[in-house]
Amino acid sequence: MAMQMISKDFKYQNLEHYLIDMIETGRFDVGEKLPSLRDVSQKMNVSLATVTHAYMELEKKGIIEARPRSGYYVRQKVAHLPIPDSPEHNVQRGNLSRTQLIQTVLGIVGEKGMLPFGCICADSSLLPHKALARIMNSVLRSSGQDIVGYESIQGNPLLRKQVSWRMQEHGCRVTSNDVLVTFGAMEALYLALRSTTRPGDNVVIQSPTYFCFLQLLENLGLRAIEVASCPTNGVSPRDLDRAFSRFDIAACILAPNFNNPDGSLIPDVVKKEIVTLCESYHIPLIEDDVSGDLYCDTDGRPRPLKSFDKTGNVIHCSSFSKTIAPGFRVGYMIPGKKLDKALEIKATTNVSCSTPTQLAVGKYLEEGLYDRHLRKLRTCICNQRSTMQQYLPEYFPEGTRATQPKGGGVLWVELPKQVDGTKLFFDVKKYNISISPGAIFSTSDSFTNFIRLSCVGFWNEDMRAGLETIGRLAKEQIEQNG
Repeated sequence: MAMQMISKDFKYQNLEHYLIDMIETGRFDVGEKLPSLRDVSQKMNVSLATVTHAYMELEKKGIIEARPRSGYYVRQKVAHLPIPDSPEHNVQRGNLSRTQLIQTVLGIVGEKGMLPFGCICADSSLLPHKALARIMNSVLRSSGQDIVGYESIQGNPLLRKQVSWRMQEHGCRVTSNDVLVTFGAMEALYLALRSTTRPGDNVVIQSPTYFCFLQLLENLGLRAIEVASCPTNGVSPRDLDRAFSRFDIAACILAPNFNNPDGSLIPDVVKKEIVTLCESYHIPLIEDDVSGDLYCDTDGRPRPLKSFDKTGNVIHCSSFSKTIAPGFRVGYMIPGKKLDKALEIKATTNVSCSTPTQLAVGKYLEEGLYDRHLRKLRTCICNQRSTMQQYLPEYFPEGTRATQPKGGGVLWVELPKQVDGTKLFFDVKKYNISISPGAIFSTSDSFTNFIRLSCVGFWNEDMRAGLETIGRLAKEQIEQNG
């Protein structure tokens, strides 16, 4: 038994992954006793505390079990739940009104004391607050009077340069002059839609899709044309072509990398086909890529749609809210050939974004801290998602299905038809647990028995008990409905 440790800070997680691999490959069978803590410590050349931490985490996840005066043993494996089926509905114009329910769900965001299964935001303990505080203090001391003045409309030059370099690493042909800094990804999407549409226009979206997209479309007086999203591969070019042929489409919004809520990842070959299809119809393609950095597999970061764009038709939107600091509200967009229009709208909306937060994020990226932070964050989120997948078959009703995404921060759960996801949302709220009901992720009624569960990157007994409570209340609905 030998292992190469790859991270000083997370040695126990490296050991944990190693032991999981040994179990999954059959080196340790179900019911077999694992080596003692002291034996593993000596053979792996790690501290006893590291081994104890790794074993405790595996026990929390239900992978191993402790037996009094005997040691740790491999538990019976629990198979993953089947993946939900793709929605069965025709391409059609939807009824957008979900406002009251969406506002109720959003009202819980940031509420203290709630178990955060309903909010896609990494736990604050996993965010780089110490590094950001150090950098912010340095910015405030060194920038003098410049820090309190207006930043340029397009955004801080340092931040735009750092964003452009990262985009180049992802295969995109962009420079800092192509980047526009925004107040989070939602402003980027707002500017993209304002730059490409007028009230009454039709906009193609995935189904299911992020509920704030639906609210944004409604507020702008736009009509949603839903195209089904498969939980594994996302939308298909064939379905998009049908929508483009049937309706007069002004724009198309897609989340190709780990769509919220179904976690789907569009294959690269399909991304290229979609970019080409939108260009052929002269339909602007708006890309939401806020989850692209939160991949879990070993293939590396998935390519954005923008990397296949040769004409400036793709409008790339993203932010650092899901990875660095939600409260900083630092987002960005690459508007392509709509840059001038986006700048015009930006100037008359909020003039420019906050100078201190732009500088702080720009220097954080410049110091090379982002990738190291991402490795830790991805590990924590993936570990929590894996743990939740282990417990779902035990706690949730028979017939439940759940996605198996390769990244992002959510699980999309299909409950039996007798369960109303909206009622479940209000039921679990009484126990200070937040979830997101499936009804808000579509203009149709295809997902009333779905819920979205977020993975915020930490796991403890309260989270386990909360998941058990959600499952129990779902079972009670089934019993009540006969």
